[in-house]
Amino acid sequence: MSPTVRYIVFVSVVSLLTGGVHYYLWTRLVRDVGLQGPLARLGTGVLIGLAAALFVGPLLARNVGGEVSRLSATVAFTWMGTLMLLMLLLGSGEFARWASGLVQRLVGSGNEETIASPERRLFFARMLGGGAAAGAFALGGTAYASAQREPKIVRVDVPLKRLPRALDGFKIVQISDLHVSATITRPYVEKVVELANRLQPDLVALTGDLMDGSVEGLANDFAPLGDLKSTHGSFAVTGNHEYYSGADGWIAHMTSLGIKTLRNEHVSIGDGDASFDLAGIDDRTAHRFGKGHGADIEAATNDRDSTRELVLLAHQPSQIHDVMGHDVGLQLSGHTHGGQIWPWGYLVRLVHPYLAGLHLHLGKTWIYVSRGTGYWGPPMRLAARHELTLLTLRSET
Repeated sequence: MSPTVRYIVFVSVVSLLTGGVHYYLWTRLVRDVGLQGPLARLGTGVLIGLAAALFVGPLLARNVGGEVSRLSATVAFTWMGTLMLLMLLLGSGEFARWASGLVQRLVGSGNEETIASPERRLFFARMLGGGAAAGAFALGGTAYASAQREPKIVRVDVPLKRLPRALDGFKIVQISDLHVSATITRPYVEKVVELANRLQPDLVALTGDLMDGSVEGLANDFAPLGDLKSTHGSFAVTGNHEYYSGADGWIAHMTSLGIKTLRNEHVSIGDGDASFDLAGIDDRTAHRFGKGHGADIEAATNDRDSTRELVLLAHQPSQIHDVMGHDVGLQLSGHTHGGQIWPWGYLVRLVHPYLAGLHLHLGKTWIYVSRGTGYWGPPMRLAARHELTLLTLRSET
C-alpha cells in the first residue's frame, strides 16, 4: 500500500469516527432532549463547528504559527479532552439507564407501557444529556485550570547501595514529557527552568518527549532549556515524540544548547571514588525509525565497572523489563503522564508496569516514573498533576 493510499485510508477512518461520535452527541444532546427552533440550530451548529475544529485546529497549529497557531490548537485539543470526558459520562449514563430498565423488567416493578412512555424517555434523555454535559464541562474546566498551573515540585529520596557516601544528598532534577508545542510555549518553559535552577541541582535529567514539532518551528520556545544550571550538566534521552519530530535534528539542537543526549552510552559523574555512572538508552520504539536508532542496554553498559552505582535514563517505564540483569540501581522514566486525564491511567497500566512515583522493581532496581512536566494533546490534567521532580540520592554504604 502506497503512502498516499495509507494517508487516504487514515483520513477516511478518522473522518468517519469523528462524524459518528458527533452525530451520536447530536442525537443525545439536541434531538433526544427535545431542542427545537433556534436552540436546536445553535446546538447543531456548535457540534459541527467543534467537529471541524478537530481537523482544522491541528492543521493551523502546524502550518500557520504565532497566536493563530496557539489559539487553534488550544480550542481543538481542549475540545478533544472534553469530548473524551463527555463520552465517558454519556456511556456510563447509557449503561445505568439500560441496567435500570432491565432490573425493572426482571422484578416487575413497572409495566412495559410506563417504562417505554415518551414522557419517561424524554425525562431520562434530559437527565442523561444535561447531567453528562454539565459534568464533562465542569471536569474539563477543572482539568484545564490544573494544566495551566506551574508544575508541582515533587521531592523524592532514593536509597542506593553502591552510591559513595561522599555523594549522599546528590540532587537530580528530572524534567520529562515537556511537549513544547503550539500550546506549551516559551513562557512556560522559562518558568520550568526557573523552578529547576532554584532547586540548585547537581545534575538535570531530561527523560524524553520534550517537544512536538520541528526544530525550525519550536527552537525559540525550546531555547530556555539551554539556561538550565547544575554542577554536572544536563543529560537527555530520546522519547517516542522525538522521533515523530525529527530526532537527529533535535539531538543536534540540544547539543548546541549544552544538553548531552545519551545514545546507548554511559558517562561518569563525579570525581575519582566519589562518582557513579549515568547511562541513557534510546526510546523503546526508536528502532522503527532506522538510521542507527534503537535501545541497546548492552552498548550502554559495555566496559562498565559493576561495583559502581548506575543511574539509567530510559523514557518508557516498560523498559525496566529490558534492563534487568545490568546492575541498574535507579531508572528514571516518564511517558505515562500519570494518566494525565482520569481515568485513562487505568489503560496505561495495561501497558506499563508503573504509572507514576517510586517503586522497587523485583526487589532489585528502583524506578521513578514522572507524571510529566507538561502535557500532550489536550491542555488538561485531571487527578494527575504535572511535576518537576527533585530526586535526592542517599547512600546506604
